[in-house]
Amino acid sequence: MPTLFSPIKLGSLELPNRIVLAPMTRSRAVAGDVPASMSISYYGQRASAGLLITEGTSVSPRSCAFEKAPGIYTEDQIRGWQKITDEVHRKGGRIFMQLWHGGRAGAYTILNGYPPLSPSGLNDDLDSLNVYGQLASGYYTKIVATPSQAMTIADIEQTIEAFRIGAINAIKAGMDGVEFHGANGYLIQQFLSPVVNRREDDYGGSLENRLRFLKKITQAVIGEVGAHRLGVRFSPTATYNNALDPNPSETYSAVAKMLSDLGVLYIHLTDTNAWAKESKEMPQLIEMIKPNYQGVLIGNGGITPETATNYITRGTFDLISFGRLFIANPDLPERIKQGGIYNELRSVGWWGGNEEGYIDYPSLPE
Repeated sequence: MPTLFSPIKLGSLELPNRIVLAPMTRSRAVAGDVPASMSISYYGQRASAGLLITEGTSVSPRSCAFEKAPGIYTEDQIRGWQKITDEVHRKGGRIFMQLWHGGRAGAYTILNGYPPLSPSGLNDDLDSLNVYGQLASGYYTKIVATPSQAMTIADIEQTIEAFRIGAINAIKAGMDGVEFHGANGYLIQQFLSPVVNRREDDYGGSLENRLRFLKKITQAVIGEVGAHRLGVRFSPTATYNNALDPNPSETYSAVAKMLSDLGVLYIHLTDTNAWAKESKEMPQLIEMIKPNYQGVLIGNGGITPETATNYITRGTFDLISFGRLFIANPDLPERIKQGGIYNELRSVGWWGGNEEGYIDYPSLPE
């Protein structure tokens, strides 16, 4: 039976283990939303993972929910990412880019004066949206979300195009593939949510219509980079950013079947609610996806190395991604193999700032 250290084929890639670096916003981009040079070290330090998935990367200037998140829509950004992929590949790693659009989770102060875009312009719950910025003092903090603007058909078409170009640019930057950020209440999940999506056209109302935005960006990206280079991350029951669904089983069973039919490489399933509390939702999340999807399944959220091993040996998940544990332990695969010891995660440096809490965690030899 497989273990966390059994090799696995992922599309055209051969992964030496089943440990994945989860995508985590770290907010250290420099002017022009170009990845910082210290990010070369950050990803290079973690290249022993079977797969690295980058932090959420904005597909357009209007898609940012966290200030100083990097982008993938300019030549300077492409060149910045190329330095990172060169380092990861030099160290024998493999890396996918997470393509991100925050939708209504945004603020004009970090969107160049523009209002955030959303499916329906729903703005009666702005206090529940998570938008972050860096103050002049250097401290990174939550800021007030500003009212969003309902997307026109032209806005939707431009956003589909932004995902398509983002995928092309990611491959141009040396990425091995891309992942859509369809979790955490961001734009893709907003379209899927009947609570947030109140449109009365082809992109809202029925389940088929609410799936249309995801279907179109999936088809657009597959047409450019191939289904074997595309994964999608979901958090069906997430309360984060309030893109709720009264019947997530119906919605995400249909999503899984659609992506399976389109040949999408993997689904990255996360229990986002496990961030803040002990959540027991993973079994129901698995039941939504696994019977309806034939590709690779990655698990995330509240998973320890011990429970990860159980998931892999039972065949529940093919890969497991780790977030906070990987922040504090750049050589996490080796530490898991040895049964620990693990560095403790410090509260400093999760978002924004300098090398502290980012690239200064020691490896085992150190």
